[in-house]
Formats: sequence, structure tokens, C-alpha cells
Amino acid sequence: MAKVTSHLWFEKDARQAAEFYVATIPNSAIGRMTDVAADNPSGPAGSVKIIEFVLDDQNFIALEAGPLDPFNHSFSILVELESQAEIDRIWNAFLDNGGKPEQCGWLKDRWGLSWQIVPKILGDMAAHPDRERAKRATEAMLGMVKIDVAALERAFGEPDFAAER
Repeated sequence: MAKVTSHLWFEKDARQAAEFYVATIPNSAIGRMTDVAADNPSGPAGSVKIIEFVLDDQNFIALEAGPLDPFNHSFSILVELESQAEIDRIWNAFLDNGGKPEQCGWLKDRWGLSWQIVPKILGDMAAHPDRERAKRATEAMLGMVKIDVAALERAFGEPDFAAER
């Protein structure tokens, strides 16, 4: 059986990042933490750290191995949430930990990794067969920084959109 794991290269503070992520995202845990036992291009034996962790059933490895390529928007972690309260809690935790808000529910954490903190219903709205309603919800989202579920529902045109699912 195959196992798919997202691999994140950190210049430094990989353990602190992983610990923050698992403390913030529900159903998450740190797994094995090891040091690379051999000298390697990133440093002498013991200087490179590997932290395995799971964020709500998705596997990750954080590698702390010095500078290479910085994180950018071509990779992000999408966190889909059920309620505005969950969005607010996670969004604020990232900002309180040195993150920077961006457009459309995106933010960069203090390590430069991009995250999308969005409601689950956003994907349903965007894929809705009534393309005019989908367009209104999408246009509303495009004008937001942190996602506002009530505003999306108003734009979509049905306050209890969740009942349709």
C-alpha cells in the first residue's frame, strides 16, 4: 500500500512549527522525531531534524535542514471547517502566533507557509449547479480577507445553505 506524505522543508524551528500546528488543528498529533544520523549536505550528523506529524488524518514531515527554497503560494494547506467559530479560532491562533493575513481566507504563518482557512460550504457553493449563485458567493469571497460565512450565505442567496447538503 502506498502512503502519501507532504514534506515541508524548514530553515529552522520545524519542531516549534509542528507543535503549533498540532495544537491548533483538531485531531492532530506529533509522531516520531529524529535527527539525521549521517553528515549530509545540510550539516553534520545530528544537525538535521525530522518531525513526523498528522493534521486531521493528513501526514506531514517537517524537515529542519537550513536554508533552501522559501515557502510560497504554490503550496498551501487547506483547512475546511464547519463553523465561523472554528474559522475565527484557527485564524486568530495563526495571527497571534506571528502569521500575516492575506486575501480570500489565505494567510502565511510565521514560518512563511501558506494556509487557507475556509468553511466547508465554500466548495459546495462554488460547485453549485446554479452558476449565478456560485458566482455571487465567489465574488463575495474574493472581497474578503478572513472568510465570513454569514456574508457568503447572504451572497449565495440562501441563509441555510447547509440544509441543502
